[in-house]
Amino acid sequence: MVCCMATTKKVTVTIPADLLDEIRGEAAERGLSAYVAEALRFKRDRDRLRELSDWLQEEHGPLSEEERTAAFEELEDLDAEHERRSAVGNHDAGEAA
Repeated sequence: MVCCMATTKKVTVTIPADLLDEIRGEAAERGLSAYVAEALRFKRDRDRLRELSDWLQEEHGPLSEEERTAAFEELEDLDAEHERRSAVGNHDAGEAA
């Protein structure tokens, strides 16, 4: 979540028409620019996480199959908790968490 209004700059990008149509439907309330900015931040953060992962593997070696399985199980648990909270949040929209 962004706390302060950042300086913005207008740019031109080329996006496949079918993708743009799909995104416009999903981004309607917050706007296309906000949707694209969020997607770019997500991609940047993912790239940085990949760099960290690569560095950690160089320093400590690759994950064992057990470590990989445990990590995916934790991610599944986190995804399930996120879905649960989203469902509760949508259901109890006016209530405090």
